Amino acid sequence: MRIFWFNLLFLFSGCWACCPHTNDLKPVEHFTEDWASLAKANSTPDWFRDAKFGIYTHWGPVSAVFEGGKEGQYYDGWHGMFMYCNKGRIDWQTGKPVVRNGVMDTFPTSNYQLHVEKYGDPAQYGYKYVIEQFNPSGYDPEEWAALFAASGAKFAGNVAMHHDNFAMWDSKVTRWNSVHYGGVDVSRTLRDAVEAKGMRYIASFHHAFTWKYYAPAHQYTTIAPEDYDLYTEPHALDDNHPSERFMNEWWAKLKEFIDQYQPDMLWFDWWLENLDESYRKKLLAYYYNKGQEWGKEVAVCYKESTFPKETAIRDYERGRPNQPRNPAWLTDTSPGAWFYRPHTQFKDANELIDVLVDIVSKNGCMLLNVPPNPDGTIPQEMKDLLLEIGHWLQVNGEAIYSTRPWTVFGEGPTRLAAGGHKVEEKGPLRYTAEDIRFTKGTNEDEFYLLILDTPKDAIVVKTLATAIGVLNNDILDIDLLGSDEMVVWNRTPEGLRIQPAKNYPTEYAHAYRIRLKTYEETNIGGKL
Repeated sequence: MRIFWFNLLFLFSGCWACCPHTNDLKPVEHFTEDWASLAKANSTPDWFRDAKFGIYTHWGPVSAVFEGGKEGQYYDGWHGMFMYCNKGRIDWQTGKPVVRNGVMDTFPTSNYQLHVEKYGDPAQYGYKYVIEQFNPSGYDPEEWAALFAASGAKFAGNVAMHHDNFAMWDSKVTRWNSVHYGGVDVSRTLRDAVEAKGMRYIASFHHAFTWKYYAPAHQYTTIAPEDYDLYTEPHALDDNHPSERFMNEWWAKLKEFIDQYQPDMLWFDWWLENLDESYRKKLLAYYYNKGQEWGKEVAVCYKESTFPKETAIRDYERGRPNQPRNPAWLTDTSPGAWFYRPHTQFKDANELIDVLVDIVSKNGCMLLNVPPNPDGTIPQEMKDLLLEIGHWLQVNGEAIYSTRPWTVFGEGPTRLAAGGHKVEEKGPLRYTAEDIRFTKGTNEDEFYLLILDTPKDAIVVKTLATAIGVLNNDILDIDLLGSDEMVVWNRTPEGLRIQPAKNYPTEYAHAYRIRLKTYEETNIGGKL
């Protein structure tokens, strides 16, 4: 009996020794619906800070609207709003007619005219008729995911719900979804394909603005009460506070999506700040707690003043800061219109790569939009553009992925006059070989220098002059990424002079890896 108790004691003591003590385990944070608790979340996880480049797609029933539109004619992307404006364009912020040069706009919008010509009077053929025509016959999620992976994207996904209140998933909460109208669960099939390629899955939500989006529909015609689940209840054009029913439905769709698809990132368009604060707190607490339950770090992106900056990732639409910002942030941009447009003109790879480099040097990431054709195929021009970006990242990705800001973000004559949203709309910046950006890798004795155009002559990097103390270590060696060619350089009080390469490995920006001599100090009795 004594031996039995000894063995039993040994067994329990051994188990205790091999198992971690309870107080040694990192406690799992349970987030409550208050900002102080939510600020404890790791809102900028390392996977996001390392990724740098992601893709999402604006695609849905509205994509088909613009087929057959007149070349050169402007059509607003918010078709579900402006298709009902037959007596002039409405200012959605004030609910009043737009005034141009002191004259009130009373003419039918081009969207209204297009809709009448293509479908008929919106009173009879409203936006729900557009939804009923949704035909994703060319959609191939595996082809999409393969293209996104080839572009170098590390996270990718889709617009899960835009302003039109149409769910691109198999929803039980709303009948207005891509399975009921279209026969395919876009979100699940794309998520599975994206994750199979090793990327994180992102979904974006824009349906807070639905309250404003369909307000003109109620002014134009009488909406049947059974369709309020799409168009919202009737309300005035200047009503900026959604009803309780609307906010409950907004949350129900989000909760369903979170539970079913477990996205790595939720991205939100603006106007969420007009929803009651309690709903915004509920969203973050629920999603962050779900991330803990799933065993993965999730992220939320927002615009304007939706969330405190300590609780989520700030996003700049078609814009970016003109200086480094903490915490890490995101730019969402598009090479052309957000949704499909015939005769569209896309930005070139050179411009987008320069913007990506500028973003990364300032502690940001880029989310690039891909607008598929109405049937779900990707335009060839867009495919070519993504593959060009992917080729550049294959060569220069070491200076982009998993980097952090260096001591300064860059130098050169070309920079944004001001930072913020939509600064790209002021016209593209054409960077030169004098425009240089810096990034820093995980090795303390290395950093990267990126020249934003191909130099014809030697470049002089003034930031690295020995006369100033930005870089105090001696340079050991310099390599041009993607090239075996020896880099000819010398460092003077005026700057680091790099001779142009005979052959550059890529057509656009060029990345140099700079290796430094290790900094050492003498010990007592040591020799200098």
